Amino acid sequence: MAEVKLHGGWASPFSNKVVWALKLKGIPYEYIEEDLYNKSASLLKYNPVHKMIPVLVHGEKPVFESMVILEYIEEMWPHNPSLMPSDPYDRAQARFWIKFAEDKGVAVWKMFFSTGQDLENAMKAALEMLQTVEKHGPGEKKFFNGDDIGLANLAFGAIAYWLQSCVYRDR
Repeated sequence: MAEVKLHGGWASPFSNKVVWALKLKGIPYEYIEEDLYNKSASLLKYNPVHKMIPVLVHGEKPVFESMVILEYIEEMWPHNPSLMPSDPYDRAQARFWIKFAEDKGVAVWKMFFSTGQDLENAMKAALEMLQTVEKHGPGEKKFFNGDDIGLANLAFGAIAYWLQSCVYRDR
């Protein structure tokens, strides 16, 4: 198996999604902590476009953007646990919730870095997002994939990570 490396940051919910997927799949990897104020030559080499984390390097081939990395991991290592449902309709539903989390989850982050009217708007958007998930999300199911954790759960896990990190940071 080709060597797997992950360039990430301990406080990054985007990096943590990738760490969670690698651990769930049992994929051995080398973790490289990046200082985003002093980016390594390796990070700049593997992600010359955005120059950001996370970057998964598999056999010297870089993959970036957290959800793209998660899809790559699922396709490269489809063994159990599968992080996407096998049924095409259920996969489409998972993709919807992943996109929803990516599009709407940023409101949670904005709540902790905004003031005034921007803060009010972010709080309203975050509450609407959470109410939508509560009303239309997994419902009685344990996870978005039913009994199995999946990519949609990892996408929402990043939102929970932001909330947890910001709440405890202010204590």
